[in-house]
Amino acid sequence: MERVLGIGGYFVRTPDPTALATWYRECLGLDLDEHGLWHQEAGPTVFATFAADSDYFGSRSQQTMLNFRVRDLDAMLAQLRERGAEVADEVQDMDGVGRFGWVTDPAGNRIELWQDASSDS
Repeated sequence: MERVLGIGGYFVRTPDPTALATWYRECLGLDLDEHGLWHQEAGPTVFATFAADSDYFGSRSQQTMLNFRVRDLDAMLAQLRERGAEVADEVQDMDGVGRFGWVTDPAGNRIELWQDASSDS
């Protein structure tokens, strides 16, 4: 059986693609080229399904949620707040899994940030 090798891309609709790509570059540090290509660091990726009535993604109209791995969640959340981003007050700790925080991008998409429990920070 053929299998997928990994996530090949994540595509987001927005009225202003240039501005949203700039936000991801400047606020989250994604080193995107002019085509959106980003070479991420190796690490775990979670693929999980949620019930249709889950509030975990924020708005019920949001069908998917992007999760980024971060080295230092507190530093990333502080950086985002300094840039005026809409950052959730809550931080969630899950034993053996890690710490989670959330930010909403300028297009209204809730994004999860994950500091893996095995990270050095």
